Amino acid sequence: MSDVRHPVFARFYERLSRVMERDIGERRAELLAGLSGRVLEIGAGNGMNFAHYPATVEEVVALEPEPYLRARAETAARAAPLLVTVQDAAAYPLPLPDESVDAAIASLVLCTVPDSERALAEARRVLRPGGELRFMEHVRSDRPRKARLQERLDSWGIWPWFAGGCHCSRDTVGAIQAAGFGGTPSRGQRSSATTKAS
Repeated sequence: MSDVRHPVFARFYERLSRVMERDIGERRAELLAGLSGRVLEIGAGNGMNFAHYPATVEEVVALEPEPYLRARAETAARAAPLLVTVQDAAAYPLPLPDESVDAAIASLVLCTVPDSERALAEARRVLRPGGELRFMEHVRSDRPRKARLQERLDSWGIWPWFAGGCHCSRDTVGAIQAAGFGGTPSRGQRSSATTKAS
């Protein structure tokens, strides 16, 4: 069992995510379009992605360590139009064998894990050769002033405390590239891209 608890943030996120869906629901659908086979979703939250998976996906293994959000994900899994299995697990170590999934999804989660490099290494481990990591994440700004503000918010502990462990100044795109995933992920406040494990 995991030991991740953000009870206040989890309840706030549950409400906020319904509002966010109006803005990023379409991006979730784009992120998941064309997937097939067995898919791992790391940090599934309250299961907002589940309704957007295409019918070509045979199974989603959804991991969520936060108890309140995991309970909401289990409810969403029962309503999903495909098989979704929700497990109590964090981004590492992943409770899956090597080369056992066709794709891994990281949606607004890599900013929150304590060690993103370790999480990405685990994602590579469980992906089959040629498998895809798809992500939609908060990322460090390209604008120097905004990046400095993000660094301050993180170093003072303000943003991670408020946002369930999120580190808004983290260079997630750089970490994905350093982990050996191919492709050229885009940068921006929310980036989404497809990268393949070589």
